[in-house]
Amino acid sequence: MRLSVSHATHYAYGSQVDYSIQRLLLTPLSYAAQRVVSWQIKAPGVEGALQYSDAFGNRVHLITALKPDEPHTIIADGVVDVDDVAGLVQGLPMRVPDAVFLRQTEATQPSEAMLDMLGGIGERPSNTLNFLHALMGATHGAVIYETGSTHAHTTGAEAFAQGRGVCQDHAHVFIGLARASQIPARYVTGYLIADDVSPAAHAWAEALVPDLGWVGFDAANAKCPTDHYVRVACGLDATGTAPVRGCRRGGADEQMTVEVRVEMAQQ
Repeated sequence: MRLSVSHATHYAYGSQVDYSIQRLLLTPLSYAAQRVVSWQIKAPGVEGALQYSDAFGNRVHLITALKPDEPHTIIADGVVDVDDVAGLVQGLPMRVPDAVFLRQTEATQPSEAMLDMLGGIGERPSNTLNFLHALMGATHGAVIYETGSTHAHTTGAEAFAQGRGVCQDHAHVFIGLARASQIPARYVTGYLIADDVSPAAHAWAEALVPDLGWVGFDAANAKCPTDHYVRVACGLDATGTAPVRGCRRGGADEQMTVEVRVEMAQQ
């Protein structure tokens, strides 16, 4: 499927921004199931941006801007071809060993209640793939999707305790319990277009299956990613994979709004 994506982040301030530096994880990569046809980023200072691949293989733009125009906007858009391979991820660069993705973070650290649910699934069998599908289903059932029920800094354990959350929370719970089962798992950001929900930025997990490789698991929707998903970046948790992250000097009373559009495009 060919998908057209537009992701705009708008900033407005109560006073002049003197200086800003921002790290952008907004560029999808081509791999076996995904081919980037075209992609561009428009932002103050992007012409002189430092571009590099980080240890997780993500394409990074590091931009600086002196007294950027206000309000200012960061726009990433392009066209991507995606195949449905049942979530299998092959052909992506990775500089860190797989064992790095066994490391828990504050966002993924499982609570006793989460571990109790894990115990209900049973001991990890020799068939890791079946176990991960069961974990995805259990996570989906334990955390009801509810927009606005959590925030950017909510941990997986907190979302699990209240039984409500969004895709970020589903991914954190799944990742924390996969790692607790000694299965490397990573947090993934990207985009999703679906028949019953608005096209949006999205997050899911990938876990390492022996003799198969990395496989995606979207616990928010209880399925593996299909050709309706565009994969952008990965890391240990949501904080490390934020699409836009940075700091500034000046610029009081920041207001940020995000607009995402994902559409099927003509091939």
